[in-house]
Amino acid sequence: MSILSVTIPANPPDRLDKALAMAVPEDAALSRSRLARLIADGAVSGPDGPARDVKARVAEGQEYRIALAPPEPVETRAEAIPLVIAHEDDDLIVIDKPAGMVVHPAPGSPTGTLVNALLAHCGDSLSGIGGEKRPGIVHRIDKDTSGLLVVAKSDRAHHGLAAQFEAHTANRRYLALAHGAIDAADPRLRGTPGVSFEEGLVLRIATHLSRHPTDRQRQAVFADKGRHAVTRARLLERFGTPSSAMLVECRLETGRTHQIRVHMAHCGLGLIGDPVYGGSRRASAKALGTAAAAVQAFSRQALHAAHLGFVHPVTGVDMGFDSPLPDDMQALLGALRTAP
Repeated sequence: MSILSVTIPANPPDRLDKALAMAVPEDAALSRSRLARLIADGAVSGPDGPARDVKARVAEGQEYRIALAPPEPVETRAEAIPLVIAHEDDDLIVIDKPAGMVVHPAPGSPTGTLVNALLAHCGDSLSGIGGEKRPGIVHRIDKDTSGLLVVAKSDRAHHGLAAQFEAHTANRRYLALAHGAIDAADPRLRGTPGVSFEEGLVLRIATHLSRHPTDRQRQAVFADKGRHAVTRARLLERFGTPSSAMLVECRLETGRTHQIRVHMAHCGLGLIGDPVYGGSRRASAKALGTAAAAVQAFSRQALHAAHLGFVHPVTGVDMGFDSPLPDDMQALLGALRTAP
């Protein structure tokens, strides 16, 4: 147990939890929600003894003592699963996740996840997230999407990274292999709600996303409800005669569940292999030749988180990481490049 002493500054907010959030040192990495839990648990003492009311009024110069317990072990089991690590330091770790790995334990996937692997890999280097000895997940990529994601190892990193993802300042670029091709002259594409073109023939897709009305496992596009979502897609290569598949770079302005997959399907440019949003679209052997068989056989959404950039939440240094296409997407790309 450690004790953190803080003094209420001048012109404090009108309630205890807000005042403490202002007063605690930045390196203590205590969020207002964490402080509220500590107050409710009786871990905060003031001039009149234990302070259990988050709305209690405070005054300049008052001293408060916050009792901080060591991080508690979590119930999730540590598992020695090999990881591809792009970077690691005391505060965060950047992982190049393979397709097929779930990020966080959930019903149906209680083991074999990235969190299970990180608990084993990081061990005692986890300084605690929200009072628990666990990795801090600030963003996720789907089970069958491969590529880069950053995970916090400390509270201070967790807060800083979460703020960047919430403000949409983290730089995330994905590579995808999709049906069809981006064509600014396509009247169907230009007539799709939420779709526009920006300089450099960048396709901008801006819609609202929310749960599908009948399938709770899917997301859907809506005009007037859900969360605002923006994806930008740039054609890198097109394949077939006529063009029937493409390599595309997608940039996330926002980071909603299944965002790229839903937005590309919304445009009629669904990802190859996507079992949820790809529909029943079949590759044309006439347009793609023998590559059509490789497209049909691809068994996951052809999506890879290829670049991740952010500001290190502790050092302030700009960080950037790149991941090459995994073998299965490389093989599919190679097959498509043989198309007529």
